[in-house]
Amino acid sequence: MNTGNTDKRTESDKPQFEMQHVYVKDISFESPYAPEIFQQKWEPKVSIDLNQEHKILSQEAHEVALMMTVTVKLGDKEAYIAEVKQAGIFTVRNFSNDQLDHFLQVFCPDLLYPYLRESISNLVIKGGFAPLYVAPVNFEALFRKKKAEQA
Repeated sequence: MNTGNTDKRTESDKPQFEMQHVYVKDISFESPYAPEIFQQKWEPKVSIDLNQEHKILSQEAHEVALMMTVTVKLGDKEAYIAEVKQAGIFTVRNFSNDQLDHFLQVFCPDLLYPYLRESISNLVIKGGFAPLYVAPVNFEALFRKKKAEQA
């Protein structure tokens, strides 16, 4: 009798994902020219550097981390430097190598990025500066670009 189910995999064979933990791994804020910097006209030059890494913790557990450094200058003086390394532990089962690569470089960073943006914004505000809006990132486009460059 045909039940219409052509997927022969059992539930335990199907790809599975679980976000175990999200945490700040490293955080830093400096304002080397405070309080003088607050007396200057606010015409900032903003530079943002974003990187990601991942580490295998066990056969099924991976740590994915996003690192962002925001440097804001007024003229040649740094108003502030905010750095955050936001990480998460993800459990993944039954992914092919290609699926796992995509998952760790696109899906996990997509989940972590809002936490990273919030941490950066909070640091800037606590440093006495106006809120900083950090634009969304298309991790899928970055992943595809990286794959195209490798090909």
